Amino acid sequence: MRLAKMAWILLVVGLGASCAASVRTGLDHVAAHKDLFQGQRVGIIANHTSYDSTGKYVVEVFRALEGVRVVTLFSPEHGLRGTEEAGRKIAHDIDPVSGLPVHSLYGGTNKPTPQMLADVDVLVFDMQDVGARFYTYLYTMSLAMEAAAENGKKFVVLDRPNPINGTQLEGPVLEPKFATFVGLYPIPVRYGLTVGELARMVNGEGWLAKGIKADLTVVPLTGWRRGMWFDATGLRFIKPSPNMPDLETATIYPGLCLLEGTNLSEGRGTPKPFCQFG
Repeated sequence: MRLAKMAWILLVVGLGASCAASVRTGLDHVAAHKDLFQGQRVGIIANHTSYDSTGKYVVEVFRALEGVRVVTLFSPEHGLRGTEEAGRKIAHDIDPVSGLPVHSLYGGTNKPTPQMLADVDVLVFDMQDVGARFYTYLYTMSLAMEAAAENGKKFVVLDRPNPINGTQLEGPVLEPKFATFVGLYPIPVRYGLTVGELARMVNGEGWLAKGIKADLTVVPLTGWRRGMWFDATGLRFIKPSPNMPDLETATIYPGLCLLEGTNLSEGRGTPKPFCQFG
């Protein structure tokens, strides 16, 4: 009887581990889509979340592809290493690890300039989002896609899961007259899409400037189901910004971040940002 119970426990634990480890991001599937990049000069929009499921950084993954040359990086709000506080402008830099130039998309411009894209054939986006409309990584992606379209460059999104699931949509839809870099498109606060799905929506709905269409490819993630929360994916949660330390914070953020429009503190800089206010 005791052996039967032990076997059942091991079976359940094993199945749980198998299910939890089933999700793979677009970055995990880059090698299977290498034809998109071979013979091309690649620019990558990335940050500290841009790792595959084995712990390899996006630059390392692309440099392992034969016939692919990574020529530059682009960094979003919070910088390439994700250490800068919200709203702090990021300067252009050289990445000390890869030796690549890093163009800031949260400094003098939020959109790649023609000069930044001059030596790029394919522009790749790979960052973890949090599923809230006012998180700026979305607009770093869409404005880069717009720039790629305007300059005749291919644009590739390596898809990642929506950490707060893809079934629940909450909050009002943004009115166009209120569009800013913390909200550009008519989507709800909690929009229930992956970054790849959102890229397709922005491109398909004609929301890029003057209705221009990007040459867009989304490298899909696998194993993700719409009802999944991030802790069911088996992927390591890397806090996407300094005040987004865990899934609980990401879940509360779409509501509590609204306090930024008041004279109340939403707990930034404390051990529990967005989980307390006062």
